[in-house]
Amino acid sequence: MKANAKNKKQSYWRLLGRQFLRNRLAVAASAILLLLLLTALSAPFLASGQPIYLIKDGKTYWFSNVVTQRDLANFDFRTWERKPGDYGIWPVVHYSPEESSLRNRLEPPSRSHFLGTDDRGRDVLSRMIWGTRISISVGFVAVGISVFIGIIIGALAGFYGGKVDMIAQRVIEIMMCIPVFFLIISLIAFLPPSIYNIMGVIGITGWTGVARLVRGEFFKLRASDFATAARATGLSDRRIMFRHLLPNALGPVLVSATFGVAGAILTESALSFLGFGVPPPTASWGEILSQSKRYIDFAWWLVTFPGAAIFITVTAFNLVGEGLRDAMDPRLRQ
Repeated sequence: MKANAKNKKQSYWRLLGRQFLRNRLAVAASAILLLLLLTALSAPFLASGQPIYLIKDGKTYWFSNVVTQRDLANFDFRTWERKPGDYGIWPVVHYSPEESSLRNRLEPPSRSHFLGTDDRGRDVLSRMIWGTRISISVGFVAVGISVFIGIIIGALAGFYGGKVDMIAQRVIEIMMCIPVFFLIISLIAFLPPSIYNIMGVIGITGWTGVARLVRGEFFKLRASDFATAARATGLSDRRIMFRHLLPNALGPVLVSATFGVAGAILTESALSFLGFGVPPPTASWGEILSQSKRYIDFAWWLVTFPGAAIFITVTAFNLVGEGLRDAMDPRLRQ
């Protein structure tokens, strides 16, 4: 019996994967998201003012200890004249995201700065690469918080019903009546500027949709045969909810979380654009975009590149979410 159940479970996920792969737009969007994730993870090796690997004067330095060496504290790597035996491996972009040069401020895209520079002479491509970390981190962490809260409240409401469901429904309705973006701005205004506060506030205010989905799934599943059998064996309510019912209710939650990541990234970018986001000098797509307000007449690269990055990322997450939703819909399976 266990082997049959395992085979059925594996065949379901295999069927889901085949159905998802038929959606070319969703597959292409998944490739874009994978590329963004790799960019975020490898940002120190893609954009940095320090070499990844260095041999100088017979000494060997790795990326992790280049900046900690006293003999390299005032060493200019760009004007370095190599001696016999010296060797270095450099990042793709030779500028750190916080390295400024007022002589090179607001330069258009060129060979030295592929995406131009901002109003402080910082390389836009380097800040875009490091800004990917902020966007991806905010998206996943904020959605993780909202999914956790939504699952707890939705599971309690759907499993117990009655007064518990009534209280949960009233709380959800109150939260849905409040304009979320203005609530986030209000909370951020009273908190010290920090990326962790932004993640927490976006997560705490975005759980209502997940809670409603989980509540509806639990209402359907609590009267099923396997739930009745679990009660008959004397299992606790917590074990029944989170060990037996929740795994069967995660499908819609997964789709909702995918859309939620896109919404969280868009919200963080909007907060940074308005000056409530990640505190400077931390690189952020919204922070780069906010500079374009003062230089919109000629610094087109400050609008185009971060705006395109936000648009592509949000669209990719939405396409993946739609692909998962269609793959889980049995009416669309071939």
